[in-house]
This record gives sequence, C-alpha cells and structure tokens, in this order.
Amino acid sequence: MVLVCIPTYNEVENIEPITTAVLGVTPETVHVLVIDDGSPDGTGQVADGLAAKNNRIHVLHRKQKQGLGPAYIAGFKWGFQNGFDHVIEMDADFSHNPRFLPAMLENLAKNDFVIGSRYVRGGGTVNWGIMRKIISKGGSLYARLILGAPINDFTGGFNGWHRKVIEAINLDTLEAGGYSFQIELKYRAFKKGFRFAEFPILFEDRRVGKSKMSSKIVVEALGLVPRLRLK
Repeated sequence: MVLVCIPTYNEVENIEPITTAVLGVTPETVHVLVIDDGSPDGTGQVADGLAAKNNRIHVLHRKQKQGLGPAYIAGFKWGFQNGFDHVIEMDADFSHNPRFLPAMLENLAKNDFVIGSRYVRGGGTVNWGIMRKIISKGGSLYARLILGAPINDFTGGFNGWHRKVIEAINLDTLEAGGYSFQIELKYRAFKKGFRFAEFPILFEDRRVGKSKMSSKIVVEALGLVPRLRLK
C-alpha cells in the first residue's frame, strides 16, 4: 500500500480540494495522511471531518509548527507502523499537481525512490518570478556539484520512497529540519546505492494561501550541503 503524506500549516482552503483530487486519480490501495502542525486556522479539524467520511484519509496532529523535515519523519513513521510499504511526499497547495501521481506510482513500482523533477526534459515551473527560479535551480545545481550525485532536482518536494530506503537511512539520524531535508534524504539514499528515477513535472505556484519559503530556509540549505559532503 502507498501513503501520500501531506504536511499542513494553515491550509484550510486547500485541504479538502487536495485530498479529493489525490483520491480521485489513485487506486484504492493509496491513502492520504494529513500531518497538521497545530494550524490555528482549523486545517486539522477540517481534515478530521474528511477522515470521518473516508477511510482512505488519516490525520496526524502535532502540537505546533516544527518544520517540514520533522513533519515528514513523523508521517513516514506513522505510515510504516500502519502497514504501508511506500510513502510519497506532496504539498497541500497544488504546487504538486495530483495529475502526476499515476506517473509517480508507475515509477515507484520499478525503483527504490522517485523524484518528480522540474529540471529534466519536459519538467518546469509555472508562474514563478526570475529570482525564485534562480534560487531553486541554483540550489539544485549547487547541491549536485558539491555532492557529486547525478540528481537534477535536489530541492524538489514531490518524491516517492520505498520503505526499505527510509529504514536504511534511519530517520532519527537526519540533520535537516527545513526544505534542505529534501537534499539530505536524496543524497543519503543515493550514497547507499538505491536505484532512483526522475520524471518530469510542472511545479505550479500555490493557488491560495501563503508560501512557507523564507531566507532562513535558503541559508540552512547552503550550510548543510558542504557538511553532507564531508561526512
């Protein structure tokens, strides 16, 4: 079974549409876990209501906002404890369009981990300003050059993982807390020799709500990459 993990913080406008869309394009073996970090806008309560009506929707409540990495770690652990063999990372704001999930599932059946990539042929971004493009693509290039791994989209957050990969990495030893969590997870999986694939996606700017990106997140990633290389 496959668990789509969707971290949320103040996503009350998106949570019902995104869960409906995910379940609408996936088989019944795919479930959704909403990982809510105590959203003050009521996201968690709305998710509870959805879960009460659909046994493919689950909710994991966390008391406060603690970062993207810890949210996914909590979600992965919940998934494995409840019998799921694969986990998928996905944003709540439709930046990762559910229409790409069938391709994700197809690739995940043949690989140990899979990256929905903006930076392979056929991939790209929609409605992004030039500075955001520079930061995003530059961050992936920076990580690829320093770490020496042939991954085109190091910073992207639409990824699928086989249970054996996550267990081999050991979630409790991960250092990154913010978006650099994506870099660390991919690099450590690559270093352990797991088979991976990148397939093209279009990353769209969020439809509603406020972006969680900040300069602090960028600085964290810049500092993490050299430390990973030296380990």
